Amino acid sequence: MSTHRKAPVLDVDALLDDRGTEIIVCCGAGGVGKTTTSAALALRAAERGRKVVVLTIDPARRLAQSMGIERLDNTPRPVQDVDETAGGSLDAMMLDMKRTFDEVVESQASPEKARQILENPFYVALSSSFAGTQEYMAMEKLGQLHRQALADGSHDLIVVDTPPSRSALDFLDAPERLSSFLDGRFIRLLLAPARGPARLMTAGVSVVTNALTKVLGAQILRDMQTFVAAFDTLFGGFRQRAEQTFALLQADGTAFVVVAAPEPDALREAAYFVDRLTDDHMPLAGLVVNRASPSARTELSAEEAITAADRLRASDSSSLAAGLLQLHADRMRIIEREEDLRDRFVASHPQVPTAVVPAMAGDIHDLDGLRTIGEKLAEQP
Repeated sequence: MSTHRKAPVLDVDALLDDRGTEIIVCCGAGGVGKTTTSAALALRAAERGRKVVVLTIDPARRLAQSMGIERLDNTPRPVQDVDETAGGSLDAMMLDMKRTFDEVVESQASPEKARQILENPFYVALSSSFAGTQEYMAMEKLGQLHRQALADGSHDLIVVDTPPSRSALDFLDAPERLSSFLDGRFIRLLLAPARGPARLMTAGVSVVTNALTKVLGAQILRDMQTFVAAFDTLFGGFRQRAEQTFALLQADGTAFVVVAAPEPDALREAAYFVDRLTDDHMPLAGLVVNRASPSARTELSAEEAITAADRLRASDSSSLAAGLLQLHADRMRIIEREEDLRDRFVASHPQVPTAVVPAMAGDIHDLDGLRTIGEKLAEQP
C-alpha cells in the first residue's frame, strides 16, 4: 500500500460554531458542487444555532424547490422544515443579477436619472449579460446583506455561493474588471462629447466618433453616450462599494472555503485560487474535495485483482468473478488516481485544511440530502 500525504483536517463544525465567523464564501471552478456545499453548510449552521442566510446562484431545480426558492427572488425567504430547536434559522435567496444592479442605480441616483439609466438599451444589455456582471453583483448583494445584518441583527452568518464562472478567480476579479470597463479609454471617449465642452470636440474626437457611428450605428452610439453620461456620476459609488466589499472579504470575520472535484483541472483551479487568496491576504478556511470516490475498504490492489481475473478467465472466459475483479481493479485505479491528485495539492499547499466528501448515489434534491452532505463534511477521519 502506498503512503499518502495527510493534509490538516478541516473542522467544519468549529468553523460554523465560531460566532466570529460572519461570512463564508464557497468558491471554485464551475460544476464542482459549490451550490450544494453552500446549502449544506448553511443548513448545518442553522441547525446548530446560527441565524443564517444563504445567497445561492442557479441551484438545481429540485434543490431550489426543496429550499423554497424555486423562482428568482432577490429577497431572503425562510426555508421550511429546518430544525430550529437550537435557536437557529435559515433564509435562502437566489441572486437576481439585473434586479441587484437596478437597486444600486435606484439607491444612488435621483428618480429622474435612475429612470433614464434603467430605460437605456445599453444599460439593459450591460446589466443582463456583460461578462463579470454576475460576479460583481454577487459581491454587491453580499455587501448589502452584511450591512443589513449589522443594522437589524437579522442574520449572524452569510453563506455565499459564488457564480458558476469558467474561472474561480472571476469572482475576485469582477469589480476591477467592471471598474476598468467603466473607466476605460473607450468609455471616456464616448463621455467626452456627452459632457459638451467645445474644447473637447477636436477634429480627432470627431473622426473617431464618425468611425464609431459607421461601425456601431448612430442609434447604438447615442444610447451608449446617453448611458455613460448618466452613469458617470454613479461610478464613484460603484468603485467605493467594490473597495469596501473587497475589504470585507479580507476581514477576520470572513472565511473562504474552496470547493473542488477530484479532477486535475478542478484541483489546479483550486490551487490557483488558494494562491490568490494568500496573495490578497484573504482568510482561507480550507479545501473541500467534493464527489470523491468512496474508499474500497479492502487491501486488494488493482494489480492483484487483475492477476486473479486473468487466471479465472483462462479457465472460464465468461467468469462472473473475473468481471467483478476487473470492476474492482478499475475502481481501485480511480481511487489511486484521486489520491495522487490530492497528494500533489497537499505537497504544494501543506497547511491548507481539507475535507473530503464522498460521491453520493444520486443527486442532492432535498434537506435530508443536504444534512447528509453536512454530516460528511463534519465527520472527517
